[in-house]
Amino acid sequence: MADVHNKATRSKNMRAIGTRDTAIEKRLAGLLTEVGFAFRVQDASLAGRPDFVIDSHQCVIFTHGCFWHRHDCYLFKVPATRTDFWLDKIGKNVIRDNRDIALLQQQGWRVLVVWECALRGRLKLDDTALTERLEEWICGGGETAQIDTQGIRPLKVSPPDTA
Repeated sequence: MADVHNKATRSKNMRAIGTRDTAIEKRLAGLLTEVGFAFRVQDASLAGRPDFVIDSHQCVIFTHGCFWHRHDCYLFKVPATRTDFWLDKIGKNVIRDNRDIALLQQQGWRVLVVWECALRGRLKLDDTALTERLEEWICGGGETAQIDTQGIRPLKVSPPDTA
């Protein structure tokens, strides 16, 4: 199937995709602020530049787009054009994510991934459910976890290659 946009339009659309202050980050920041957590954003000194760092609880939170980080949900669709290119690019994102999470864990940080599908779309969690999951994990001292449309659950991470 051919792309519905010409090369210039597709390029313009891709350049417009932001890496910070996205809608899902803004929603999560609002919920964290509402509950009273003090946080830093986009700390470049930490592996993966976590979206939120809550020093008082030694935890970091990533907001992951379901497409860009290959989440197994209804928001992830394999592109019909340039499939090999996109699967390779997304696969490298997943490898980098696992490496960064493992490095953060080694440094004593607890890591939470909040998936885009939990924050937007037809199956998103409402503010109350999402806030309860965030508080439960942050205050409860839980291990590395993820929040998606199913709620909160463990996140399995492969250790980084040391070769």
